[in-house]
Order: sequence, then structure tokens, then C-alpha cells
Amino acid sequence: MTDRWDPGTFKHRVDAVLRRFVAEEAGLFAAVDPLLGPVAEQLEAAVADGKRLRAAFCYWGWRAAGQPDSDALVRAAASMELVHAAAVVHDDLIDDSPLRHGRPTAHLALRAALRDHPDADGTARWLAMLVGDLLMSLAGQSFATCGLPAAYLARARPLWSVLARELIAGECLEILRTGAGPDTQTSLKVIRYKTAKYTVEQPLLIGGVLAGAGGRLREGYSAYGLPLGEAFQLRDDLLGLFGAPEHTGKANTDDVRGRRPTALLAETWRLARAADRERLATLLGSDDLDADGLDAVREVMCRLGAPERIEAMIGVRVTEALDALRALDVPAPATTALTALAHSATVRLS
Repeated sequence: MTDRWDPGTFKHRVDAVLRRFVAEEAGLFAAVDPLLGPVAEQLEAAVADGKRLRAAFCYWGWRAAGQPDSDALVRAAASMELVHAAAVVHDDLIDDSPLRHGRPTAHLALRAALRDHPDADGTARWLAMLVGDLLMSLAGQSFATCGLPAAYLARARPLWSVLARELIAGECLEILRTGAGPDTQTSLKVIRYKTAKYTVEQPLLIGGVLAGAGGRLREGYSAYGLPLGEAFQLRDDLLGLFGAPEHTGKANTDDVRGRRPTALLAETWRLARAADRERLATLLGSDDLDADGLDAVREVMCRLGAPERIEAMIGVRVTEALDALRALDVPAPATTALTALAHSATVRLS
């Protein structure tokens, strides 16, 4: 691979690593007993799609520290996508989301596969939870066997504990805050721990530490990665309600029906007067929310200017990230790639 950043070529490399590794592991898993076939299929489905942003940030954390392209590094970076796959399976299960990448989520696909089981719903949910657990285990295995020197891997190993702890803390915070009074600062804290850190900051830091990056460079990675990760999730919040399902691959109703603590909902509530709050209270968390109800929520949001406020928050964070990037003393190809990745993460339709 040349120093010119080619996202398509990089995605192809990561996809090849993931599919080969997970197909082999799924085969070994299914070989235990034929009953495990549907579970093994969900392992492979979990890595079939994705932007591979987390792998890209890990890769450029390495390259920005002065290290050359390496197939072993791409394998290490691909492990970030297995962390993401695990988080997605668990998140969809917790939120009871019906779609991901335009296909049934793991627990619904498993429910369909178990339609003759006496407790298809409960069993499918338990199995989906275990699919997520196994994907997280495979992420660690993939990283440990990537082919980089043992001394390099030892440097980065402590960051794996940090990544897992903060990701799970963020997920727990979202669960605990779901249905509570909307609060923008609380929502931003959930965003930071549930998404921002493991999407941008931690992959960058892991790539950098693998490469032997010093303290100043690691501080710069965090200064770039945290606001950019928050901007990424804020864009997801907007797409979750206003994006086209044919692009996002997800249902528009998830956040409203689940009354999730998103910054978009929190800002809407903060700006709303009594009449709008009364209307929103009848819609947020409604299990039978239909298209008209969703349109009503959107109408209130747009009338109050909440989406514009989230757009402004995204813009501030992208600017902060790019300012931090310009302050870093890294090779020009890394600056170019990380600038492009900042835009890919925040200017998108899915």
C-alpha cells in the first residue's frame, strides 16, 4: 500500500482479514454440534458490513507514529472491528432494534431460525448475547495473533482493558439513563464513553502505542479523537431520526420508541415549552409509535431548531479535532488521511 490514502483498498484488506478469520472460527464453532449452525451464521453476519473506520484509525495511529504499512498491523487493526461487531450485537439486543445494515438484527434472525422452538424469543435473545460475547473474545484473539512482535503487543495490552471498561460503562450509562429526564450534558457523557472513545480515540491510541508513540503524540491523538468521536455519534443521532432507512439500514423509530438519552432528544426537550413537552411525552417511549407519531416528533424538533443545534455541535467538535491534528508533528500522509477520516466520520448518509 502506498502513502496515498485509499479508503476502498484499505476496507478491502480489512474485510478480507475479518471474513477469513471469522469464517474459520465460525466453522470450528459449528463443528461442535449441528444445532450451533444458526449461531455460527450470526458470527459471520456480524462482520459482513461496515465502514471500517475503527480499523482505519488504528492503522493511522501506527502510521502517524512513523511506522510503515504492515499486513500484521492491518490484522491488529481489524480486531477493532470485532469489538465494534460485539458492541453492535449487544446494543441491538438491549434496544430491541429490528434492523442493522438493512437486515434483521442478530436476535431477530436467530428467532426466525428457531421458530419451532418452544421459547424462540427468549432463546434467540440469550444466543444473541452470547454471539456478542464471543465476538469480543475473538477480537482479543485476533489482536494477540496478528503477527506483530510480542513486545509491541505487550505495550498495547493495557489499553484493551481501558477500551472494554469504558465501552461497557457507556452502555450501562445509556441503559440507566433511558427513560430518565432528558439532559444534554448527561447525553454527551454517554456518547463519550459508549461511542466516541472506542470509535476514534482508543483505536488511534492502540495503533500509536503499538508503534511506540510518545506521550505528547498520544495526548494529541486524544485531543483529536475525543471530539471527533463525539461528532460521529451526534451525526448518528441525526441520521437515526432524519436519515433515509435505505441508506442507514436502520429503523427511524428506534431512538424515539426506546426513549434513548440522545443529545438530539435532550436539546429538543430543553427548548420545548409546556405544550410541546406534553406532546412529546405521549410519543417518547411509545411501543406502537407509527409514521405519523414519528413525523410529529420530527416536526417539534425542526420547529424548535434542535437539529440545527446538533449540527452546530458537530461543527465545533470537527473543528476542534482538526485543530488538534494540525498541531501534531506527524508525516503529511497521516495528516491527509486523518483529515479525510474526520470528514468520512461526520459527513455521511449512513
